[in-house]
Amino acid sequence: MQLFDRTLGQWLEHWAEVTPDKEYIVYSDRNLRFTWKQFNDRVDEMAKGLLSIGVTKGSHVGIWATNVPDWLTYLYACAKIGAIYVTVNTNYKLSELEYLCKNSDMHTLCITNGDRDSDFVDMVYKMLPELKTCQRGHLESKHFPEMKNVIYIGQEKLRGMYNSQEILLLGRNMDNSGLDEAKKQVNCHDVVNMQYTSGTTGFPKGVMLSHHNIANNGYLTGEHMKFTADDKLCCCVPLFHCFGVVLASMNVLTHGCTQVMVERFDPLVVLASIHKERCTAVYGVPTMFIAELHHPMFDMFDLTSLRTGIMAGSLCPVELMKQVQEKMYMKVTSVYGLTETSPGMTQTRIDDSFEARCNTVGYEFEFTEVKVLDPETGEECPVGVQGEMCNRGYNTMKGYYKNPEATAEVIDKNGFLHSGDLGIKDEDGNYRITGRIKDMIIRGGENIYPREIEEFLYKLPGVKDVQVAGVPSEKYGEEVGAFIILHEGVDMQTSDVREYCKDKISRYKIPKYVFFINEFPMTGSGKIQKFKLKEMSLKLCEEQGIQII
Repeated sequence: MQLFDRTLGQWLEHWAEVTPDKEYIVYSDRNLRFTWKQFNDRVDEMAKGLLSIGVTKGSHVGIWATNVPDWLTYLYACAKIGAIYVTVNTNYKLSELEYLCKNSDMHTLCITNGDRDSDFVDMVYKMLPELKTCQRGHLESKHFPEMKNVIYIGQEKLRGMYNSQEILLLGRNMDNSGLDEAKKQVNCHDVVNMQYTSGTTGFPKGVMLSHHNIANNGYLTGEHMKFTADDKLCCCVPLFHCFGVVLASMNVLTHGCTQVMVERFDPLVVLASIHKERCTAVYGVPTMFIAELHHPMFDMFDLTSLRTGIMAGSLCPVELMKQVQEKMYMKVTSVYGLTETSPGMTQTRIDDSFEARCNTVGYEFEFTEVKVLDPETGEECPVGVQGEMCNRGYNTMKGYYKNPEATAEVIDKNGFLHSGDLGIKDEDGNYRITGRIKDMIIRGGENIYPREIEEFLYKLPGVKDVQVAGVPSEKYGEEVGAFIILHEGVDMQTSDVREYCKDKISRYKIPKYVFFINEFPMTGSGKIQKFKLKEMSLKLCEEQGIQII
């Protein structure tokens, strides 16, 4: 195995030259297919179009969309010209979008019409009212001075916005000289992707990842599952997460295989796509595999083409792993890491024993060092002794955008990135994750930082104090629990809290459980013990007759 120094654009051009007529991207549900050459040509046109509207090296281009066909077109177009692709969670509401656009100094935002109960167009017009009265490409925003363009990914023409067809047309009418010159300026160690993640402190931060970070992490992930150009990977996880954009897309990009896309997760579309395209691999968080296995039409599909895949994002139940292996004919691997490690730092290998693949997160990626360090002393823990999972290597992020202080908090003087997760190394060299130092909640693969929700709930009239912690969940790994102390004389119900949150914060952040209590468990020094809130939640649910799902 080796590390490559190719940029994402160079990887794409490599396969467009070597296997031009091989299928690269397939949307089986609408029979939309791109060969490597067709897709590379489309990316070049899009890249030239972006150059024509002022996107240059270092420009921040946001993508707010489900896994639509041009999601990856914009990614690679940005990669070829040295722009930085900023992924936006499709669950975001207006305040979260505004925070991200301002914090990232976003220059151009690409959007679809929305997802589920969210109208992206309406929210963008609320954030940028100037769009209603300006010509496209001439945006002057009072509150977002860096923002110059909004692109609608679709055919419709919307006031103040370009659409994808217009960007492609602009590109077709430009010669290649500007693109060729831009490509020469791009280095594999340049930042290409920025993802906002809930860290150990404060609000979400922009994790800066380079071509070298993510392409190599995707390559090694695929090697651990023995991927070749003959594989077909069904990608039904969101591209705005590292799971989709790195472990899936970069794996395919570096192995020259086929990426069978699902626009938004639907177990029936996943099963049908695997059946029709003869997919050899599929990824998902545990809840996705549960939905597929329990779908009433599951037995109608032939899944015998499957051989491997990844289950990650939250703790993977052993019984579920067994069912997936038996009924979906695949040897599941697990990847452990975080956005800051691009994201994989350990992975089980396809040839590992079933016990190892079920009960551990494998061993470190090649070209990285993973150590379990004592949080108090910084010394490496002996085998079997719990400490903090730490990583050093090619996969460590370039840092948090405009936040050197936060970067210094997680990357120590020796270059080790501290995950905030607790784990142990066993006698076989495999790692097991045992808990978390930090307070982050992981709900079905979504990272949720409690402080963000706490600060939001503090504004609810009647709330005196609030703490947010994870409540164990069989379905999602964890659910959001809010522990609220009310002002004297205030009467409040769970429904009041959830109604207050509705349409103001992402649905996955809205507390599933609300507990009204008189005091928080404290340490002797007056610090709130969040881990005890988790224990309390189980007891309170039992007392109140609430069933935990």
